This record gives sequence, structure tokens and C-alpha cells, in this order.
Amino acid sequence: MTQAVRSRSPARSSSPSGEPATLDAAGLQALAGAALTPDGDGDGDAGIAADGAARRGPFRPGVWLNARQRHTARLAVHYFRAFDVLAVIAVSLLCAWAAVPGSLAEARLWQVLPFVAGGMAVLAMMRSLGLYRFTRSHRVGLHLAAVAAITLAGAAATIGVGALMRGAAAPWSGYLVWTGLILISLNGLHIGWSDLVGRWRTSGALTPSIVLVGATRHAEGLIREALTRRDLNVLGIFDDRLARSPRAIAGVPVLGRADDLLTHHMTPYVDRIVLAIDPKAEARVRDLTTRLRTLPNEVTLLVEPADADWGKAVDRLARTSLAQLDGPVDDERRAFHKRLQDLIVGLTATVLLAPVMALVALAIRLDSPGPILFRQRRHGFNQEEIVVWKFRSMRPETADATASRQVTADDDRVTRIGRILRSTSLDELPQLLNVLKGEMSLVGPRPHAIGMKTGHIESARLVAEYAHRHRIKPGMTGWAAIHGSRGPLHSAQDVRRRVQLDIDYIERQSLWLDLWVMLVTIPVLLGDRQAIR
Repeated sequence: MTQAVRSRSPARSSSPSGEPATLDAAGLQALAGAALTPDGDGDGDAGIAADGAARRGPFRPGVWLNARQRHTARLAVHYFRAFDVLAVIAVSLLCAWAAVPGSLAEARLWQVLPFVAGGMAVLAMMRSLGLYRFTRSHRVGLHLAAVAAITLAGAAATIGVGALMRGAAAPWSGYLVWTGLILISLNGLHIGWSDLVGRWRTSGALTPSIVLVGATRHAEGLIREALTRRDLNVLGIFDDRLARSPRAIAGVPVLGRADDLLTHHMTPYVDRIVLAIDPKAEARVRDLTTRLRTLPNEVTLLVEPADADWGKAVDRLARTSLAQLDGPVDDERRAFHKRLQDLIVGLTATVLLAPVMALVALAIRLDSPGPILFRQRRHGFNQEEIVVWKFRSMRPETADATASRQVTADDDRVTRIGRILRSTSLDELPQLLNVLKGEMSLVGPRPHAIGMKTGHIESARLVAEYAHRHRIKPGMTGWAAIHGSRGPLHSAQDVRRRVQLDIDYIERQSLWLDLWVMLVTIPVLLGDRQAIR
């Protein structure tokens, strides 16, 4: 990489310990300022001062979230519906309990069926009629009116079933109380949901972020429309023809060549890579697609609208700010189920294993001087840099934060307690904290240290699809681990096998597969006496 390109690399701060800190909003804004100069270079907008660039263009949002954090916000709609379901169940049970003479456990079916029918009707209509989409054109008043209309329709179902089942003896006052409580509960909840989504949109938490490949008129048209609409962030531009490219287009900096994007620190913040080149240049499109498909980010070809209405292109790139609940099972619903599983199982495991972790911590303290925990920067979802926690298993002075030297049999760096911890995987237990924080999952590709080497070569350079491991959160255990690929990677063949196993898991991932992997992890790992860790 040339010095000119290096000067456009993102600014990174350092922690007191000397480790590089993660790229944040200040670093991204500094990147924009460094890429632009006050004198401009002829495109009419490149002469924006650094603070103007940070204010106007791609670095406009006050809150910067990486792709994993934005994806978590997108999945919030599933939590909204879960709270609505709980509210409807609670109100229905309360009203049914009040309407029957004895205890609810002794109630007859015909006494509680009207409330069940009304509750199911309300929840089904709210989902099928799209009341959880919260689109950009969302109007709170209309939304609450729709909730009220659905509640009245549910009340009609309750009264109808009650009249059919009980006739004149039906508890009409109970049905009216149910209607009022459902109306108050759901309207109150949806006022909160609407306010929360509105604040997320204002802060930029739901605004998709893209980078453009190609400093072309296509890129300029899209950027100008995005700046006008303010519902799409263009973080930067990459172009192989740097000699002919401006330093910026409409305030968006040109950050380097297409190949620089492969290792750029901005990629964890990118939702999509957009090729802003002429689709008729088929050879160039194929070449760029081949080179960029090694990244975990989605790659899209931008086609100029026939009527030059770039608003349509921005709409396509900025749509679906929240996950949808209707339709077949998709990646977002699987991600929600996976996160729910991580929270429930992870929290339970943390509580149950707390005594074990306390004993391990005591053993480490008695065995050798130094900290109990070891932290290491590793790659997470979408190549985000995360700090992974482990129990220390090596002598502090020999700790290898970059895994430049992988562990071998009889490694003199490993302590006596460390050998036991590594052979039983007890050293991984602190990663439950990473799971609860949402940086990791219980099941997924194992997170590798940034810059980890196999032999004298960085492992990521040995397999073209290596970064595809990062299309999902890393896990404490995984498909590769239970199939014998755990611990160090000592050859290119080891790297290829693990990457293939990880990609197989990503393509097959489901709630039931994760449960099965967790179930067999302990017997498989304890029975694996050949693996070196």
C-alpha cells in the first residue's frame, strides 16, 4: 500500500495499556477530515473543510454503531411483539380469572375460550396487518388508531364467541373490561415502541451504511440524493483509478483502491458494498465481484435509473430498517431466536457455573503470579474487533495477544493449571460475558486472534473465503469444534478445513442445530485427547 493510501487509513486511538482502541465516531469523523483538504481538487465539493465534511456528509449521525449493533436494533421488533404477546396473555388471564366463580385452574373451556379467541385475533391481526414495520413514513396517530381498530375487532370476536358459548349468561361486563385493558396496554406499549424507533432513526442507529466502489457519476448521483434524503450513510469511496479520481465527491472521501477495502478498518461499520460502475463493463464488474466476495459484506451492483431518479436507488438500499415478522423464516428471525437462546442459556450457565469459575480463579492465583483473566482482540461479526476474555493459562510474560506463535504440545509457556484448563476448555468460561454482551454467541465459528499466523503466514491469507466466517457471531463452541477442528491451526490444510466447517455451519444454522451442538460439546471435547490447545 502506498503512503498516499496509508494516509487515508482511519485514525485509531490507543488504550492506556497500549492496545489499539476500536474505531469510534470520533475516529470516523477524523478519517473524513484527513481525506479532504480545504483547497479542493476540482469536483466542486472537495473543498469542504474537515469539520464541514464531518457535519455534512457520511459522518453526520451523532451516534455511530457498527453493523452488529445496528442489526440488534433491527431485531428489536421481535422484542416488541414478545412484550405485546405477554401483555395480551396477562390481561386475558386476569379477566378470565375474574369472570369465573372459582379458581382459574377449575374453569371450564367455554368460560375462558372467549378471552383466548379475542387475544389470538388481536395478535394475529397486528402481525398480519404490518403494525410492527414502523417504516420511515410511520405516523403515531394513525398507528394508534389502527391498534384501537384491531382491539375492537378482537372485542367483537370475544363477544361473538361468548354469545355462542354462553348465550345470555355471558359476562358482558368482563368482555368490556378486557377490551378496555387491551386497548390501554397495547396503545401504551406502541407509544413507547414508536418513540423508541423514532429516536433510533434520529440518531442514525437504523440508517444503513454503505461504501461505494467507483468514483463515477453513478456514485455522485447516489451520494447527492442520499445527502438530500438523509436515510442512507455513504461512508467512503474506493476506486482502482486513484490517479484520475477526485479526493472526494460531494463531501464523501475517496479512501483508497478496491483492494484496500479488503483490510480496511471501516468494514465492520458497512452494511453493504455498492459497485457504482457502468454495468456494461462486464469484465470489470466480474473482477471486482470476485475480489470483494471474500468479505462478509453483501455486494450490490448499482444500476442508474432510466429516468435518472436516484431516489429509487436510495429507496432500494435504505429499505427494511426493521426486521419483518410476516413471511417465511428468514435470517433476521433466525438471528432473533439465536439471540434469545444465547440470553436464556447463557445467563443460566453463568449462574450455575459461577462456583466453578470462582474455583478456577483461585487455582490460577495460587499457581502463578499475574492476572487471572487474559484478554485478546479477535474478529467478531462482520470483522468487528472485539475483546475476548479467557482464564489465563500461560505465564504473563509469555502471553501472545496476536497468536503469532500458536500453542504446541508441551509448550513451555503454559502453566500447570493452564494445561488442565486448556484440555477441558474451562479457560473459555469467561466468554459467557461476551455472549451476554451480544459480541459472541454460544454456538458459532471460534473467534480467531487478529493477525493470527499459521507458520509464518497470516491465516486469513491462506483461504480466500476466510472472512466468510464472520458473517455470523463467533461462538464459544461450534460445528468445527465438535468435528475435531479446535485449537491451533498448524497448516494451510487445517485452515481450509476449519473455514469449510464454519461455512457449512453458517449455511445450516438453526435453533435445533445449535441445541444439538451444545449438547454434544462436552462429551466430544472431553473425549478428544489428540487436540492440542
